[in-house]
Amino acid sequence: MTITITLDTDYVTNLDISPVFKVIEPLLQEKAIASHEQQLSFDIKYALEPGDPRELSEIPELRLWFVRLDAKYPWLPFLLDWKSGEFARYTAMLVPHQFSAKEGIQYNPEALEIFLMHKIFILGDWLKQQGIPSPSRLKSMAQMLGYDLDDTFFEIFS
Repeated sequence: MTITITLDTDYVTNLDISPVFKVIEPLLQEKAIASHEQQLSFDIKYALEPGDPRELSEIPELRLWFVRLDAKYPWLPFLLDWKSGEFARYTAMLVPHQFSAKEGIQYNPEALEIFLMHKIFILGDWLKQQGIPSPSRLKSMAQMLGYDLDDTFFEIFS
């Protein structure tokens, strides 16, 4: 069951993450986070000027909103619907990149690696606190971004 959070221009302009807060906080209070793994998606209704060719992840105000969201819920990738591209879009909001007509999104390699390692460490600790096995989940997340992490990597910090 997908949980869709609608995000409009007003929320973005005011850095208001209350639509996410209203969904996440009850899940936390009910200790129901684990049962909602990879079920969260965003319906972004951000007003662009007619003819504005930018992708959503190229809009500074929208990226700042996602930075604010990530500061509040750094483990949010656990809930994002990876299959529908939510994790990729979330990453694009937080990692510097460029678009290529031939190759699609091109992340800054160093920034992507820092982002991934940051998420691996945050989610590894958070998943452990939740009692959720993490290595396979974290390896899958890394693979989504083009990295193949060895099992020995997880033995180092577990």
